[in-house]
Amino acid sequence: MHRGENSDSIPNDLIPEILSRLPAKSIARFRCVSKLWKSIICRQDFTELFHTRSSSNPRLLIGVEQDGVWSFFSSPQPQNHYEKSSLVVAADFHMKFSEDRISHYCSYASGLIYFTDLRLSKDGFDKVICNPSTGQSAILPPDRTTTFRNFGGLLGFDPIGKQFKVLVHNPRVDDKLVYHILTLGTENVEWRKIKFPLFSDLSQEMICINGVLYYIPLSSHKNIGCFDVRSEKFKFLYPNPDCFLNWSRKLINYKGKLGVTKMEDDYEGGFPLKLRMWVLEDVEKEEWTTYSYTVRAENLIKDNDYIYVVGATASGEIVLAKKNACKPFYVLYFNPEKNTLLSVEIQGVGKEEEWFDYHSVYYFVDHVEDIKFDVMKKTYAATSIS
Repeated sequence: MHRGENSDSIPNDLIPEILSRLPAKSIARFRCVSKLWKSIICRQDFTELFHTRSSSNPRLLIGVEQDGVWSFFSSPQPQNHYEKSSLVVAADFHMKFSEDRISHYCSYASGLIYFTDLRLSKDGFDKVICNPSTGQSAILPPDRTTTFRNFGGLLGFDPIGKQFKVLVHNPRVDDKLVYHILTLGTENVEWRKIKFPLFSDLSQEMICINGVLYYIPLSSHKNIGCFDVRSEKFKFLYPNPDCFLNWSRKLINYKGKLGVTKMEDDYEGGFPLKLRMWVLEDVEKEEWTTYSYTVRAENLIKDNDYIYVVGATASGEIVLAKKNACKPFYVLYFNPEKNTLLSVEIQGVGKEEEWFDYHSVYYFVDHVEDIKFDVMKKTYAATSIS
């Protein structure tokens, strides 16, 4: 059978259904198979179909940074584990940044990651958007309106307008902060100055929920910044002061609402672990509900393991993990409603001899593979890199 006959044997209406079940990294490669496949993959309806299928099977995205080298993996999140106490899953490797990229900060939203200061050239640092699922990256245009490079920055996603925006603050010579914002996907990608009435330095502790960016300002111990990605308006929230008492506080998406968690015994290695959580029930009225849980993990972790909250699944399971990538590498899924704890060992996150004491592990819960970010389009960024 000739090659052409092979291709014709698959009805055209079945090709999108077949391709939509493949990993995002494979989709990026299969655009080169033929003009027909490329046209199908680039269609809006196929992008939405692929995203819908990926949303039904969210994954845990894991980033390991060591000596400026970033490696990204992802693993399945447990679905219907039927009260099991432990599982073993395999991780998939996605991409690795080269050694000349030095960054200890990243911001995540809806499948994409923003790096504020990757060193891609001898001239300085670059702002970079990355899709770890497809292995694609893009350099954002430089902001030349200020004297110094930006510190921090947040990536947000507007689900209504389906737009990503990057928010940064830059120090001027007079030490005042200037805020700029950039919208991805526009015809002319450029930074715009944005008004912000009150002083608020951005923080790497952030989360984007339903089009709203929540972050804890670095200089504050009493409020949470709240930025609407679509309207580009700021406000502040004032939760219980107890949630700011130690470094283990974490912002999470708890069933579509902002949650603030705090591990009370993680830094002492005490057992059982005590977890407190504040959930924002009403944004306008600023009504919070407080929860307190006891996580019994004596048989799963050692006294010198530092366990902290890294996020929550859509079903409300709170995900806990260690701060290093030693073997065995595992995460814990705590169900507060059923008071159950599931230990998931993740195999394939690097080799045992690769990781040592000086590395950092980043976790992104409910990661959905997406192919809508195409760095080959100039509408997304000024410069693209493979």
